[in-house]
Amino acid sequence: MSGFKKFLLQGDLVALAVAFIIGGAFATVVKSLVAVIMDLIGKAGGTPNFSSYTPHGVHVGAFITALISFVILAAVVYFFIVVPYTRAKERFFPTPPAAEGATTESLLAEIRDLLAARQ
Repeated sequence: MSGFKKFLLQGDLVALAVAFIIGGAFATVVKSLVAVIMDLIGKAGGTPNFSSYTPHGVHVGAFITALISFVILAAVVYFFIVVPYTRAKERFFPTPPAAEGATTESLLAEIRDLLAARQ
């Protein structure tokens, strides 16, 4: 029983659960923004729903609608989430500069020496 309790209270599981819940809620926001953009496309060039489009009897309209929605969704996620997150991460948590002149061999030798000193 203690192993199960440890598994449930493990930080990774809790973080994953929170991410899943927030992701589900955020999906609704992104879908509604995509619907707004599709409506704007519809105002500019006719209806944004291409489902009834069938050139030469081939039903490609649903695919075209899904493809346009996917491209808009990817753009929304990239420009409204990935870019601001990356900028904020770089601003508030900058990566430390790499040690100048350090080679792989010198770093490995330093690690070896530190491990030898622990024993």
